[in-house]
Amino acid sequence: MRAFSGVRAESPPTMPIRRLPPETVNRIAAGEVVERPASAIKELVDNAIDAGATRIEVEAHGGGLTRILVADDGCGLSAEELPVAIERHATSKLAPDAEGLWDLLAIHTMGFRGEALPSIGSVARLSISSRAKGQSDAWSILVEGGAVGDVAPAAFAGDHGARIEVRDLFYATPARLKFMKSERAEALAITEEIKRQAMANESVGFSLDIDGRRVIRLPPEHPGPQGRLARLSAVLGRDFQDNAIEIDQTRDGVRLTGFAGLPTYNRGNAAHQYLFVNGRPVRDRLLQGALRAAYADFLARDRHPTAALYISLDTSEVDVNVHPAKAEVRFRDPALVRGLIVGALRHALAGAGHRASTTTAASALDAIRAQTMAGPGGYSSYQPGPSPAGFSAWRSGGWTRPAPQVLPGMSDVSARVEPGGFGVAEAVREAAYGDYDAPPSIAYPGGMSEGPAPVFDPVDFPLGAARAQVHETYIVAQTRDGVVIVDQHAAHERLVYERMKGEMAAGGVARQALLLPEVVELDPAEAERVVARADELAALGLVIESFGPGAVLVRETPALLGKTDAAGLVRDIADDLAENGQALALKERLEEVCSTMACHGSVRAGRRLNGAEMNALLREMEATPHSGQCNHGRPTYVELKLADIERLFGRR
Repeated sequence: MRAFSGVRAESPPTMPIRRLPPETVNRIAAGEVVERPASAIKELVDNAIDAGATRIEVEAHGGGLTRILVADDGCGLSAEELPVAIERHATSKLAPDAEGLWDLLAIHTMGFRGEALPSIGSVARLSISSRAKGQSDAWSILVEGGAVGDVAPAAFAGDHGARIEVRDLFYATPARLKFMKSERAEALAITEEIKRQAMANESVGFSLDIDGRRVIRLPPEHPGPQGRLARLSAVLGRDFQDNAIEIDQTRDGVRLTGFAGLPTYNRGNAAHQYLFVNGRPVRDRLLQGALRAAYADFLARDRHPTAALYISLDTSEVDVNVHPAKAEVRFRDPALVRGLIVGALRHALAGAGHRASTTTAASALDAIRAQTMAGPGGYSSYQPGPSPAGFSAWRSGGWTRPAPQVLPGMSDVSARVEPGGFGVAEAVREAAYGDYDAPPSIAYPGGMSEGPAPVFDPVDFPLGAARAQVHETYIVAQTRDGVVIVDQHAAHERLVYERMKGEMAAGGVARQALLLPEVVELDPAEAERVVARADELAALGLVIESFGPGAVLVRETPALLGKTDAAGLVRDIADDLAENGQALALKERLEEVCSTMACHGSVRAGRRLNGAEMNALLREMEATPHSGQCNHGRPTYVELKLADIERLFGRR
């Protein structure tokens, strides 16, 4: 073995400090601003929106690497503005205030850096043609790899606007081309970017063609919630409009609007969660954490809600200058924003009542059609028979079709019970609910009055009147315009769970003291965050205190958890506080225990119910928020409209 000589390796020679040439500076900036073709399109669309465009047309070839075209009908550029527009840090979107100060927090436009056009021009062949509003002549300018051409007259089809064409993106930096994905992947990224821009600006029309193929055509919508929902429906699918609940809440000057999907309308990933801040599409982990907290009661951990949320606040309360591509923002008070998102979503979900996703009925009908069409002979021909209105249409004179009525929507919460007693008689309460109290819903439609009880058909309830129990598991109910099938175990599990949550919130969480308090070692910063939430954790049944730097002492744990790993629980809480700002781990564990207890304490599948019990269950579902889905996000009932059933059997 050779002995270590002890000779120190020679240090590299000292290099003098040099000023980089403008072309190199522009290419370095382009590496930050223009990461891929979708980034270039984002910058050009931002400029079009800032210019007041009402229609934006985008074309891309070869995944955007061969050619990009963005045309708009905005205010346009004059001949004098064109050469200035392609200079670095030249912009019309920032101006000094009365004192001559440039405030980077007073930003009301999408762009403001003045880097997009020079960055693109430094790595590609950039051509800009434009006619300024109110002028008759159009002009163009060409930039190739940072080399700027002269301003020249140009042909322009529109009255005003701009037409920007980018060819051979990254030809001046060939090394960047090696890091591009396939043309298909780049095309998908472009499509996703246009969708985000379209969702953020419903009053602007968008079109996208990729390799000559029409991909997106979105006409302008009226500004406001209805136009925004129509645009979201066009982008996310018709089902989103049918299964979305509106959000509109304000807290301390921060307003949250938008739409979120019902818990039963969920996805396998978080790709359909969108956040917009002052009209700017952004990606923020705060949104995912807030959605997880708001939907924690309704979805399994591997399912994700769909939402498009819009935050409006004073520009001084948010910093958009934290990322070269302006894809991230930083809130002055992130806890306020997160609390607003969680609170608004929970309030909206509670207001949805027992409403469930319409896609469950569509899936059921599709499955029935598939099985029916697969059978020999297809559909059978039916002779006219009893009215599809069911037994409620039976009269002494035979089957008659009742006069059409305007039904309350499925989102309406009903606290009514049928005349005749169920929900009233103690025996029925005991039979249907055991040790639990029956629903406190004893009010007749139209109110109580002296004399004979008002005539009311139970099929007019939102969930209808129970007609049968199938396989001792499913309740079949008839409504005025369809049929409802209820999973009795899943439905009662949600009812019991909501009751237990209410009791826990009203009386606090019972604690159990540890015989020997447990010391949990943490990072000093983590320990400080956990101890700072000691009061909040104590309300949830976990009593902790500081035990020197980097340690926490656990004295009591929630009794609901039984024998639990206190150290693991505290570490999970520390991770949640670091990522989301709230101790979700403890809340989720308590809710999981309540969910398990509710599952074991609910009406089981296989239990035979009588008519009064089935109807009492339906009435409590109507009066209980979130009863449209079980504790795992699955639907508790499926509603089939009469029109769909008639089409299924070839009646229309």
